Amino acid sequence: MSTVKQEVKALLDKLPEDCSLEDIQYHLYVVEKIHRGIERAEKEGTMSQLDVELKFEKWTSK
Repeated sequence: MSTVKQEVKALLDKLPEDCSLEDIQYHLYVVEKIHRGIERAEKEGTMSQLDVELKFEKWTSK
């Protein structure tokens, strides 16, 4: 498992040299959201594709 610092360094290495501070902030934001989503899925579980489709169908049909 990599540390947060290592993960940020890897992210910075992948970004172009001319990226802005705003670009870096956005990518860090996305990484954090992904981590939170994974943690939430591990704690609360996930839904099957069929369950999502049925739920979505109820929302969209009127």
